[in-house]
Parts: sequence; structure tokens; C-alpha cells
Amino acid sequence: MPIAVDAMGGDHAPGEVVAGAVQAARELQAPVILVGKEDFLKSELARYPDAGGLVSTWDAPEYIEMGESPGTALRRKPNASIAVAAQLVKRGVARGLVSAGNSGATVGAALMGMGRLAGVAKPAIATVIPLHRGQAILLDVGANVDCRPAQLVQFAVMGTVYARRVLGVDSPRVALLSIGEEPSKGDSRTKAAYKLLKETPLNFVGNVDGKDVFRGEADVVVSDGFVGNVVIKVSEGVVELIAALMAAQPDSVRAQFKAAMEPLRERVDWAEYGGALLLGVNGVCVISHGRSNSKAIARAVKVAQDGINANIVQGLQEAMLQMAPGRSEESSS
Repeated sequence: MPIAVDAMGGDHAPGEVVAGAVQAARELQAPVILVGKEDFLKSELARYPDAGGLVSTWDAPEYIEMGESPGTALRRKPNASIAVAAQLVKRGVARGLVSAGNSGATVGAALMGMGRLAGVAKPAIATVIPLHRGQAILLDVGANVDCRPAQLVQFAVMGTVYARRVLGVDSPRVALLSIGEEPSKGDSRTKAAYKLLKETPLNFVGNVDGKDVFRGEADVVVSDGFVGNVVIKVSEGVVELIAALMAAQPDSVRAQFKAAMEPLRERVDWAEYGGALLLGVNGVCVISHGRSNSKAIARAVKVAQDGINANIVQGLQEAMLQMAPGRSEESSS
């Protein structure tokens, strides 16, 4: 089955989205369905006559813009591209979903279309981040602004499954993002989550300070969506700041900097990571950056395929059902 791509989502849709989907289909030799206004999509696809039978279209007459209220937009636009794409996964027409559109609408459409895994109180957006050596999972990075301590525990469980199945880490080290390493540091929610995590069979290594997130002291870093999103956005801003500062330097300095950074470019470029998996819904859903170009979209399709090949949804469901009795009920109360 193909992967459904919300072709109308993102700042550069549909042009860059179509180009990225075609690139992914060629590289992965996997079919892709572009969901959106069919006349637009067929016009864009005409630029890629060699796409062959790997890329098809599915008409969705509406789309949700970045600035719209997710809940309101989904109610008013039941035939929006993101909603239709989620339904394709639910009906078994597609095996996964990718969108660079309104992230709140993507989460809502995935929940409405695919449903929530049993025992999951709230889904979490999990992104791969670069470390000094290797990679780690950071979640949640935007699906939930407010979380209860037990929900943070669920995020830790889901992140562990992701790290084990997709990153290949046998016993992922789990850390709680806080303002200090000591158990006494943090707000009341963080302190309560710390105590709960200590009681789980997870490989919990304690708190991790913000400055140590990228040092590699944990394979899974857990936070609420507000803090996690700020971490990601600040990190992107720092990389862009460094690039801007270097662009203002003399040509000789810029050349040296470019030569020095080239081997590291892929590790710090968010477009190389493609997108973040939405964990906790009954299907594979990848949320990409709103500024995604064709390269980022192609990588996002690869992220979806990796999640499918790793049976990530099955692994998440098994892990949630194995949680201690009452933990999932506590998280939703």
C-alpha cells in the first residue's frame, strides 16, 4: 500500500510537496498518494513524466491553512486534504500519512481518522535529534501543552519503543527534561513524574539539564509539548544564527567555515530528518516542518516507511498494554 501525503500542507505546497513525494517514490521504489486539489496536483505531476505508476492523486477539494484553528477548521472542512489523507489510512487504502501542514490539524485529523491506541491518554510528537555521537528521541515537541505526570511516563514508554525499534538501541536510557539533574529540581509535575518513572522497568537515568540534551546522556528525553517545542525551535534558531553570522564574514572565512561544517551539515540540518512521528495513534503519521522543501518531504516519507517497516504501531500498543494496571486510567483522569 502507498503512503498518503497531504499535498496541500506546508508553506511551499503543493510544488515542493509534489517534488518531494516524487523523489521519495523514486528513491524508495514505494508508491505515494498525493492528496489535495486534483487539478493542481496533476498539473504539478506533469512536470515529472518519469514518476510512472508510483505516484497517484486523490482529490480533496479543501485544505487547512497554517493560521486556522485546528478544531474549528476540521469541523468546517471535513474534506480537507489532511482529513482525507487520515481517512485513507483508516480505510486501509494507505499505510501511513505525511503532512507539513498545520500540525494541530494533523494531530486532530490523525486522532479522528485513525483513533488512539488503547491505554494512550494523549499522543506525542517524537522527533529525532542529533547528539555529539549518534541520535536521540525528544518527545513531546508540540502535541500537548499541558501534561499530567503519568502522561509523561507514557511518553517515556512510547519513546523507548521508538528508540528500540527504529534507532536500534537495545536498552534506551530515558531522561526527564528539567532545570537541573537533582530529583528535587523542576516544577511539581516534573518532580511527580520523576517519582513515577523511578517505579517503572524503564532504563530511567534521572533528570537531564537543558544544556546536556545534545551531549548524549540519554536516548529518550521526555518533556511536555510546550517545553519540547521551545527546545526544538531554539535549536533551529541557533543554527540559523550561526549561519547568518558566518555569511557576514569575509569570503576567506566563509570558505573555511563551509569546508569545516560540510561533514556535519546533515547532522544539524532539520530538513535531513524529514519529520517527527506522532506516537499514540493507531497508524503511522509523520508531521513535517511547515517550511519543508522537497528534500524534507522526501525524508519524511522515508521516516514513515521506517516506522511501518519497524511495526512501530504494534510495538507501541503492546508496550501500553503491558503498563502497570491503573497507570493509563490515572493519566486520563
